[in-house]
Amino acid sequence: MAKEVKIGDKAPDFTAPTDGGGRLKLSSLKGRKVVLYFYPKDDTPGCTKEACGFSDAMRKFARADVEIVGVSRDSVARHDKFKAKYRLPFTLVSDEDGTICENYGVWIEKNNYGRKYMGIERATFLIDAAGKLRRVWRKVKVAGHVDEALAAAKELG
Repeated sequence: MAKEVKIGDKAPDFTAPTDGGGRLKLSSLKGRKVVLYFYPKDDTPGCTKEACGFSDAMRKFARADVEIVGVSRDSVARHDKFKAKYRLPFTLVSDEDGTICENYGVWIEKNNYGRKYMGIERATFLIDAAGKLRRVWRKVKVAGHVDEALAAAKELG
């Protein structure tokens, strides 16, 4: 059973490898707003469209003092290729063992044409400067989502 994180909860902290051989500790971003988005797989149509949408809006997010962080279970090497191919200007976290996905409740059973399997639910979490969850979007539809996340982040002031 997936964990349920709710609005008002402290965002589950993590330290994980990132693209470019880095490491990110989520709590090190305290003092800034964070859009933490989970996506199924690098360089697939929906995930590419979502990543490029965040990339295209990067200046607007930066003006609102919002950090964007993408998370999937892809390896750092895959993240590096994905980031370079689409010139993504934000951090991609590699959650190869699935711990972060579990802690955010996005590792779920999926059903595709009758075939059941475990995978990442496309979801986004808006974290305020104090490290609390302020918005949660589950079963994200890519179209319009970036604008919705930006508007919500701006509302936090």
